[in-house]
Amino acid sequence: MEILPGIEIRGKALWLAKQKVLIIADLHIGYEEALIEEGILVPRFRLEEMKQEIVELLKLKPRIVVINGDLKHEFGEISKQEWQETLEILDILLKEARKVVLIRGNHDTILEPIARKKRLKVVDYYCVNDICVLHGHKILLDKEIYSKKIKTIVIGHEHCAVSIREGVKQELYKCFLKGKWHGKNLVVMPSFFSIYEGSDVRKEKLLSPFLNEKDIKNFKVFVLGDKAYNFGELRRIY
Repeated sequence: MEILPGIEIRGKALWLAKQKVLIIADLHIGYEEALIEEGILVPRFRLEEMKQEIVELLKLKPRIVVINGDLKHEFGEISKQEWQETLEILDILLKEARKVVLIRGNHDTILEPIARKKRLKVVDYYCVNDICVLHGHKILLDKEIYSKKIKTIVIGHEHCAVSIREGVKQELYKCFLKGKWHGKNLVVMPSFFSIYEGSDVRKEKLLSPFLNEKDIKNFKVFVLGDKAYNFGELRRIY
């Protein structure tokens, strides 16, 4: 499904077919280990599940893969799990893509040691043609992002999800959001990791400074199930 001309939803990722660019956000590698250290028992299956999803996406034959922030989970250190699993994921990506771009997220305060292992750089944003990709946890001041050339901004960070009611049953689903920000298209990506669906954007405090409670009601919602479904404007979902 095209969320905008030339920008397709593929699973939990975005695909720029013309440019052959694949965008993935918020993998949060190491999250399981962090939960276990807090005494929350979770099954250790997420890495293999993530690998399978990534391998499937790589069948698109991307030229460039962009990780839009929060590749790893821990803020202040690199855990053993993060070292091992992050390098495994990067190896899979580098085997198929010519270039891997690591965008700095709020959890990526010390990502550089891992990036250097694979001779990669960590950047604040990445622009391709009229599309600019940044994590979305803060407003960047770089003039390139706000130039007339850029028509669309893609962010992650929000872990956006929406609750859908059917009778008495209510279930939370990952979703993409599409709206406007300062006259530009704004696309908000869901998190790639699968331990939980994310934050209900109608009920929970919004995290990104690119979003506010007033404007988000007019954003269009693309709910992820067996495929992406266009649910229309957020304010019309009950």
